[in-house]
Amino acid sequence: MLRLHGFCQSGNTFKVAFALRAMALPYETVFVDFMHGQTRDAAWRAQINAMGEAPVLDDGALRLTQSGVILTHLARRSGRFGGRDEAEARDVLRWLLFDNHKFTSYFATFRFMRAFGANAPDPAVLAFLKSRIDGAYGIVDQHLSTREWLVGDAPTIADFSLSGYLFYPVQESGIDLAHSHPHIAAWVRRLRGLPGWGDPYEVLPGERIEPRWTSA
Repeated sequence: MLRLHGFCQSGNTFKVAFALRAMALPYETVFVDFMHGQTRDAAWRAQINAMGEAPVLDDGALRLTQSGVILTHLARRSGRFGGRDEAEARDVLRWLLFDNHKFTSYFATFRFMRAFGANAPDPAVLAFLKSRIDGAYGIVDQHLSTREWLVGDAPTIADFSLSGYLFYPVQESGIDLAHSHPHIAAWVRRLRGLPGWGDPYEVLPGERIEPRWTSA
């Protein structure tokens, strides 16, 4: 049985759950209490993930961390969403790396500070992160202006990866893609229509938390 360790606020966990559901791979979830510091616990790191992060996927005796690695493993395991040939597989990897370095990383940090951080975020830090988000999102918005999916003519794990944080309520990030990046917004609507899509707060374990600093 596949076991996915994570929590509902984690877009990185959601991108794996989305892939598992789209691939029709049965799995069970294990709640990670990130908001109360479980991933900082030495015992948890020793037993589950030394990097102190979610998601974690158990596939029998194999334990995988980092969403890009997990998605690549699932694509190979299922024979789906990994690209139709070697050239597409390379392009999928290119977008996975871009996602982890720029697209998701800045947005996830911005959203967390604005919605869930213990202290009110520094406006200067938010402004810096927002500038980086605008740059990365502009690249993807332009890319999607002439195509429906990131790679080829069908969805891949690259689409699951980059979209992981884009299904959460607008008030958590304050970024309305329909106005700021319409091609990304249209792509998100297409992804919502895929078999297996579900709301992160419904398909992942944990409780929804109201944003703390939405006026920041």
